[in-house]
Amino acid sequence: MEIDRAALAAFLRRRRALLQPEDVGLPRGPRRRTVGLRREEVAELCHMSTDYYARLERERGPQPSESMIASMAQGLHLSLDERDHLFRLAGHAPPVRGTGAVGEHISPGLLRVLDRLTDTPAEVVTELGETLRQTPLGVALTGDTTGFAGPARSIGYRWFTDPGTRALYEPADHAFLSRMFVSGLREVAALRGPGSRASHYAELLLARSDEFRDLWDRHEVGIRPHHVKRFVHPEVGALELNCQTLLDPDQSHRLVVYTAVPGSESHERLRLLAVIGPRALR
Repeated sequence: MEIDRAALAAFLRRRRALLQPEDVGLPRGPRRRTVGLRREEVAELCHMSTDYYARLERERGPQPSESMIASMAQGLHLSLDERDHLFRLAGHAPPVRGTGAVGEHISPGLLRVLDRLTDTPAEVVTELGETLRQTPLGVALTGDTTGFAGPARSIGYRWFTDPGTRALYEPADHAFLSRMFVSGLREVAALRGPGSRASHYAELLLARSDEFRDLWDRHEVGIRPHHVKRFVHPEVGALELNCQTLLDPDQSHRLVVYTAVPGSESHERLRLLAVIGPRALR
């Protein structure tokens, strides 16, 4: 496939014009005259330089890589069909879709909800517990969990291979959480089948962790998270947070939102964490 520079540029310009600042969690400002978003705003959302993005809109520059196109599709809040169209315009085959093919492209609807949770810890995760996006207060609560690579992207994998992962959670809950992670991985592995990423993670953990191996042999399924999660934050201390989950069935993504009971000690500590900000766990 060859890149269609003219069509790609036209599509990018049109999508940028259709997006409003509030659609992506940006302030509009009193003197805004631009129709839609500015180029520099889209470039930031797509994690690229303004010059690189501007050249694409002007039918110039190198052919974007597949990873760059995926980042642009996410930044522009494209639907899956629009994402696939963008891939073809850029001269690439779209990512595989269908049964068992769980992608990392977050739906525009889920992104709109996440972008409005400016004062709440929240994250979008895959069915394997891989964090795709966090709110700033979500980063302040758990650290930036989007930067892991390979199997370590999954909190269930890190739980059994990185002792530091458990430090953020109430010690009395560790045994339950271990069972929950194993149960969840077993269910996803059965759903996606041999050769899936879930099955691969299970094989790796069976070779690395005695605890995982013992729990895997129990064949437990259906162990669901508690509605209240207990954290032990190094800056603000103990937090008891209610956990609400919104499921996107098309992508098997979950938007997880953490809230505290108003007036509670955890609520006050969460407000303090908002002041400290994402630097709290650096």
